[in-house]
Amino acid sequence: MNHIILIGFMGAGKTSVGQALARDMQLTFADTDERIEAQQKKKINDIFAQYGEAYFRDLETDMLHQLQTEEQRLVISVGGGLPVRRENRELLRKLGTVVYLQAQVETLVGRLRGDTTRPKLAGGDLREKIETLMQQREAFYLEAAQLLVATDKKSVKNIIKEIEDYVL
Repeated sequence: MNHIILIGFMGAGKTSVGQALARDMQLTFADTDERIEAQQKKKINDIFAQYGEAYFRDLETDMLHQLQTEEQRLVISVGGGLPVRRENRELLRKLGTVVYLQAQVETLVGRLRGDTTRPKLAGGDLREKIETLMQQREAFYLEAAQLLVATDKKSVKNIIKEIEDYVL
């Protein structure tokens, strides 16, 4: 099945763009974090706190395997750290078209300020944490993606058009 998979840093717009894209294309939207929370009956923050990041990353990989069995075409939003693992990048490509929603650090700081639901950003200087994580992840996002869409100062409608022009 040729799904459309949205990757990128937290706050890049994966969920809002994914939901709107799915509506526009009359597809089902799936968020890997939401599915993991439903299966585990725990919030991501609680999974991180109780079991650690490595355990959560294993759950993400398991979720990608589960998505391979989906019979209907989906728009899938994945967690920001999911593409870091080589196996996950390979699975993403097998699932369908991978779109990297890219946002600049300044944009991400504005969108994520005050968000307490993201364990990797807890405590410390937000800008510094985002810059550090982006430096660690950017190459993995670029390696996994077939399409890069810059989201800074663009409407959801314009972002969707870029994606649809590529996948249709």
